[in-house]
Amino acid sequence: MSKEIIHSLILIAVIALSFIFPKTNLIDYEYEIFAGLFVLLFLSKKILAYTSSAKSRLLESVVFTLTTLLIINTTGGTASPYFFLLFFLLFSLSLLLEPVISVTMTLTLIIFFLTTLPDNQDFKTLIPIFSLAFLTPFALFMGKEYLENQKSKIKSQKSKEDTFLFLSLVLKNHLNNIKTNLDNFMGDHELHQIKKSAKRMSQLIEEFEKEQT
Repeated sequence: MSKEIIHSLILIAVIALSFIFPKTNLIDYEYEIFAGLFVLLFLSKKILAYTSSAKSRLLESVVFTLTTLLIINTTGGTASPYFFLLFFLLFSLSLLLEPVISVTMTLTLIIFFLTTLPDNQDFKTLIPIFSLAFLTPFALFMGKEYLENQKSKIKSQKSKEDTFLFLSLVLKNHLNNIKTNLDNFMGDHELHQIKKSAKRMSQLIEEFEKEQT
């Protein structure tokens, strides 16, 4: 099972929990639960920062999603003054996890909001729900751009490492050979070795430049 599917299933479960929570007695402990979630997030970041950044980002996504939806669902749902936080949440999730998560989240949120609304709602009530669908393409685009940017940085870092390795191992050996021959210069033999090393260095540099283009 791919990580995109796993992350989607986890967040769908979190969304379901956030809609069930206001209907339980746990609503009386809302602030304590919020505080506990952020303490958990703080402690986990201290622990997971040295082991897995992917797990840390997933936990952040779970906490942010649950907290945001609990605030919205306990303050009026689609009529909540904090409904706009969902727009920021979708953008955040597309950056923290995979870009396609924004699509999964949007569809799940629309389904849950529509199924929990009272009957005979007017169009004005539905506008905030369907506005999420219009935002999704932008969140998806931003997530893909961020992912491409991260890949570009990794590629650039690898290129720098390859350059350093090339200079430190290959060229250094040939330069040492040239230096040794110069220090022990006696005649044509050493001059031949110097020319040979210089020619080989030139060939290696040309081959390296071709690989980098």
